Amino acid sequence: MSTQNTKSPWLPFGSAQQADVRLLCLPHSGAGASAYRAWGADLPDWIGVCPVQPPGRETRRNEPPLSEVGPLVSALARNISAVIDGPYAVFGHSTGAICAFELCRELRRIGAPQPIHLFIAGRRAPQVEERSSRIGELTLDELAEVLRRHGGTPDWVVDDPGMLRMLHPLLTADFAISEAYAYTPEPPLELPISVFAASDDPRASMAQLSAWEGQTTGEFTLHPLEGDHFAIFTHASVVHRAISAALRNA
Repeated sequence: MSTQNTKSPWLPFGSAQQADVRLLCLPHSGAGASAYRAWGADLPDWIGVCPVQPPGRETRRNEPPLSEVGPLVSALARNISAVIDGPYAVFGHSTGAICAFELCRELRRIGAPQPIHLFIAGRRAPQVEERSSRIGELTLDELAEVLRRHGGTPDWVVDDPGMLRMLHPLLTADFAISEAYAYTPEPPLELPISVFAASDDPRASMAQLSAWEGQTTGEFTLHPLEGDHFAIFTHASVVHRAISAALRNA
């Protein structure tokens, strides 16, 4: 029996059961599902955008955030296998990218239906070691400077000590997911991987993003974008065209 209409805290905007293909979108550090609500609005109607809401933010702000990728993808994989019925793809940006990758591997481990495509942005390949920002050890002033350097955080947040104090535990947990991540070799995924590579991303060079090719036995495509770590948002229309073409041909 299909359970696709089941309400899920992981998918606060629903599972888009009317769409031909669902696109599960995992957010970057400090962000929640709403980061993809407007971003995905211009995708064609046959692609159902399903922003993922990890614990500790927005509609789940009263839950403690998870600081390890294993427990996060374990819970999410079981939820997806219960809620998503039909073809779907996974998109992950930055911290969300490593979660998207490990989600695909966890779905394979539990024998759940695999996504038809994995889209990655803003995160070096999992076998390439990530450098640490040591977010948990920073003062609020130092945290503000890191966020300014990374970009993507509104100035009114960075300039508000109260907001920074509130976000600090979530950012610490999210950065730990990516930066304390320990890659364990497994067979490559048997699904296509598309990577969006920004020209001026200080956290992921073109070579580090190209290394994702080693994680699939399927087709690999590298899409260069002009811009910084958040180029997928400033060039949303370019990203949407690439996603649509990939899923149309799946």
